[in-house]
Amino acid sequence: MSDVEKLFEMLRKVQEPKGYFFNKDRERVFDILEGLVTNRERYGYMSCPCRLASGDKEMDRDLICPCVYREADVEEYGSCYCNLYVSREWNEGTIPHVYVPERRTDPGE
Repeated sequence: MSDVEKLFEMLRKVQEPKGYFFNKDRERVFDILEGLVTNRERYGYMSCPCRLASGDKEMDRDLICPCVYREADVEEYGSCYCNLYVSREWNEGTIPHVYVPERRTDPGE
């Protein structure tokens, strides 16, 4: 089993009971998870691959997946910024798939 597959299974088991599901587009999910694995190797922590990390863990603490913006994004839009984590309704197509705006205004805030 690859690192990405292991990460998928581990996160799925932890996040689904909390109401956060992986996007049903498995290719997109695995691309994002590959970015998380790359960032873990590069920086020592899994910063969101959809945003530019500084390499300073303290400055990037809000971007460590799952980022601090995920809860509000999924609650408001049904999906997080990078579409990795979504609500059940988003996956089922019972709510619209709209653009999720960037909430991060100041790196390291």
